[in-house]
Amino acid sequence: MTETQTTAGQDVVDVLTADHREVETLFVELETRQGTPEHRRQLADVVIAELVRHAVAEEMYVYPLARKALPDGDQIAEHEISEHSDAERTMKELESLDPSDPRFDPLLTHLTSTIRHHVQDEESDLFPRLRAAVAREELVELAGKVTAAKKAAPTRPHPAAPDHPPANRLLNPGTGLVDRMRDALSGRPTSMSDLRDKQS
Repeated sequence: MTETQTTAGQDVVDVLTADHREVETLFVELETRQGTPEHRRQLADVVIAELVRHAVAEEMYVYPLARKALPDGDQIAEHEISEHSDAERTMKELESLDPSDPRFDPLLTHLTSTIRHHVQDEESDLFPRLRAAVAREELVELAGKVTAAKKAAPTRPHPAAPDHPPANRLLNPGTGLVDRMRDALSGRPTSMSDLRDKQS
């Protein structure tokens, strides 16, 4: 989600739910199996970048809040982080495959299924519970922190990277900088606007 889409007064749930919708749109387009292999590769690159940024921001801010605010927050956070790890391993495999590779579509199907389950968990359980347990002002403040974290976050999967504070907060900005340099040098799209620019 770009900063122009972030409006004052949105809480962290609004920001993360908008991310979910953007990724779902990309999944639907990929599932049609239409377009050139190059376009499908670029769509997959954008999905991966969006998911990595989203996961990093949740691990930095949302799951620590869940641990603090919810009685079973530790259990929820560990479950969500485990799902992120599964998705990240799949993205790492998918990252280097050409869409013509016979492994591409099964890996994409696995990733899509994993993420849709994760989104369902968050939107039906975690997000409503956070809104009920945490002051709106804190959730709005967290939206700004999550948006800022996504700007500095890695854009490529790093399955071995730390996913718990404080190590993730220390290492993610440096990893993100390296990823963005690699993306710029290779011309890899990491957002829908990058993709539109490539198509025009």
